[in-house]
Amino acid sequence: MGSLREETEVVVIGSGPGGYVAALRLADLGKNVLLVESRERPGGTCLLEGCIPSKALIHTVEIRETARRAAEFGLTFDNVQIDTDKLREWTAGIVQGLSDGIRGLLKRRGVTVLRGHARFTSSTSLALEGGEVSGVDFKQAIIATGSSLNRLPAGIVQSVWSSADALKLPYVPESLLVVGGGYIGLEMGLVYQGLGSKVSVVEFFPRLLMGADFDLVDVMVGQVSERLEEIMVDSKVLSIVEVAGGGKDGGGYDVEIEHAGAKTRKHYAQVLVAIGRRPNSDDIGLQNTRVKTDDKGFILTGPDCRTDEPNIFAIGDVATGPMLAHKASREGKVAAEVIAHGTAAFDNRAIPAVVFTDPEVAWTGLTESEAEQQGIKVNIGRFPLSALGRARTLGRTDGLVKVIAEPETGLILGVGMVGPMASELIAEGTLAVEMGATLEDIMVTIHPHPTLSEAFMEAAEVAAGEAVHINPPRKVR
Repeated sequence: MGSLREETEVVVIGSGPGGYVAALRLADLGKNVLLVESRERPGGTCLLEGCIPSKALIHTVEIRETARRAAEFGLTFDNVQIDTDKLREWTAGIVQGLSDGIRGLLKRRGVTVLRGHARFTSSTSLALEGGEVSGVDFKQAIIATGSSLNRLPAGIVQSVWSSADALKLPYVPESLLVVGGGYIGLEMGLVYQGLGSKVSVVEFFPRLLMGADFDLVDVMVGQVSERLEEIMVDSKVLSIVEVAGGGKDGGGYDVEIEHAGAKTRKHYAQVLVAIGRRPNSDDIGLQNTRVKTDDKGFILTGPDCRTDEPNIFAIGDVATGPMLAHKASREGKVAAEVIAHGTAAFDNRAIPAVVFTDPEVAWTGLTESEAEQQGIKVNIGRFPLSALGRARTLGRTDGLVKVIAEPETGLILGVGMVGPMASELIAEGTLAVEMGATLEDIMVTIHPHPTLSEAFMEAAEVAAGEAVHINPPRKVR
């Protein structure tokens, strides 16, 4: 530990998509900012071992899958192969380039970056471990420490892969069991299937992607089940035993799985455990402040991202709310503006969620399941991609778009979709919810033809009872 101490107006702890954005915004607003990061490179989990590298891998295997499907309309390729060494190098280069870009932005804005693990020693001071500076005295702080992978339960050997391990592409196993049917498990499972592994998925709950509407998930499952060896839902992993060296060049893993009271033992060359994440709030000295957490460790904040300690804010995965990079970035801007001039709030109506499976699943605002659970009456319009010209030209009619609206006013409350490019198309739905658009607003907005975006307009027409390209409900005579 170093012996120097630094003083600053605002300290930001963590350089992920919440922390670095907050630091940049604070600097733009004239604040003296110091950013503390425990990792060697800035960018946080999203960039270094999450969203960005996984999407690079997903893009690669999607190209291969698209090439395979192209045979349906007469386009064939011989000997399409993936060079995993080159893919690993390409992915690492993307991460390095983006991380260097963040470092450059911070430098040009005059943000001082310190290396070390930060712990609060009081509401206005930090102790740093692992760097040249021993501590920081500050007027205000933003906690943006992110999240970590959930710890492995008892009975599971430590040599199995985490999602971070899998992203490094250590090798392509002959068979792979993915424990966890959430978005991380499904995305990484499809990556390794695309690379050549025989992939199975086991999920504790009765369905995959429990947070998404069932009609959207069912379309996705119908497609991916053709590519996966087995999907086991409502099933519990009782034990994972390493066999003679475990993974690469070893004997693999014996896995005991329980379903409906029956126990079975299966063997896999490798096991990937993707069972969620937990907030990084347990080793940052919160006991020396008045900052409070809930029973899962998430820091409690108000709409202004302020904690129970008035000069300390919390944003991103470590704070309550969904663990999403874009939510963290928005909170980072809110916290910075509250600190700078006191007037801002995280009052967004919609936070889009995207699952980068094939087909992609995305939703924003109120879901159909939430409306049912909360007893909210809604009007729902669904438009199948099989009725959309652009989807047919792509050979991708596996999907739908649905709009959820208030019956009396047509106010759009939520949008859900499954299909190609859903990750891009959901932005229009989010804008509609955020701006308080009605079905009429979307219906009279001219969407370019032929595009996938027309499906949103068509779904709005269905919800309004004015569908053109699918038959309206049969009239009762």
